This record gives sequence, structure tokens and C-alpha cells, in this order.
Amino acid sequence: MRRSRYAHTESGRQRRPRMADAHRSLVCQCSESRRVRLLILRHSLLPFVIRITIRAADVSDADIIAQFNSCMAWETEERRLDTECVRAGVRALLLDAAKGTYYVAEVVEGAEPVIAGQLLITYEWSDWRNGNFWWIQSVYVAKEFRGKGVFRALFNHVHTMAKARNDVCGLRLYMDAHNAGARRTYEQIGFELTSYEMFEMDFTRKLLSSSTAPIPIA
Repeated sequence: MRRSRYAHTESGRQRRPRMADAHRSLVCQCSESRRVRLLILRHSLLPFVIRITIRAADVSDADIIAQFNSCMAWETEERRLDTECVRAGVRALLLDAAKGTYYVAEVVEGAEPVIAGQLLITYEWSDWRNGNFWWIQSVYVAKEFRGKGVFRALFNHVHTMAKARNDVCGLRLYMDAHNAGARRTYEQIGFELTSYEMFEMDFTRKLLSSSTAPIPIA
């Protein structure tokens, strides 16, 4: 007699293993206020709980955001940026909401929260749609926090806000064409490749270059 590969319940009916049983590695519990989302990520294989808080950045975050931007440019394009120029650019945006908004993900480690990642949105008016596209830019997650839901928390926060607004017609982003990992991630969360290609005239290209690699994050 051939035995079933599925377990039986007390009633004698077979119980097929649920996908959740095999992949229940992440459980998210979300509580939202007007500007902050708390995600508690419980990983079944890890002995700790990761608490991620998403908030709008302020000018006190300028140094870490500038450092993240420099690291991102080096990791994705091997491009060295001028630290002071980047810091000034970040501060200018943080002091002028019309330019855009940075969001940071904080993870509690010990007594003090640590900024684990960031995401920037800027705005493009679409007269075809009578609404704004929010451009997602400057996405970076510190290496020690990758694969732990930080980017997903940042994206979900922005996506939820955008969907709730009548003046936002969609989300857009651009990426380095050779970044296969980023491409997979963006496709998995619902972005589609468009038929548009990007051209630019960068008047500051030489000014942004520096002779030294970014200082590693402590």
C-alpha cells in the first residue's frame, strides 16, 4: 500500500503542508501614525526582533545621508563623490521641502536607534495626468541591515502615502543598467520597465568627482 507523503489530521483527512509553514520566516506587524510606521520583523531563525521605524529625515541627519549617498555611488558605479558637495546638496534639500523628502529607517540597537537605510522622493509634474510622479532616488541600506526588510519598509511607507493622495499619479525610479539585483527587487514589488531612455547634460560632472574613496561607515 502506497503511503501518502502528507500528514493526517485527527479526522483522517490529509493535511497538505501550507506554503506559510515552509516560508514563515518573516512576520510583519505594522502600526501607523501620521508620519511614522513601526514594523516589527520577527525572523524564525534568528533570536532577536528587528524594530524598524520610518520617519521623515531632518537636517540633523545630513551627515549620515551624505555618507550613504557617497557609499551608494561607489558601490553601484565605482564613482567617487566630493563629500562636501554631497553634504551641501543634502542639507539644501532637507531645508527646502519643495525639493523633495528623505525618509530614513531606524533600527533600535541597544539604547540608541541606528539609521539603517534611506530613500528620497522628488517630484515631477505630469501634465498628461494632471498629477505628480514621485521619483524614488538615493536608495541605500547599510550592509549589516541588508536582507532584513529595511528597503521593503521604506518602500511600503512611501507607496502607502502616495496611494492615499489624489495629486500623486504614480511612482518612478531609475537605476544603473548593470545593477541586476536592484532590477529584480524593483520588478518584484511591481515596477515595470518602460520604453523611455534617459539622456542628460551634466554641467557638474567634473565637480562631483573626488580622488578618494568614501570613508567607511563606522
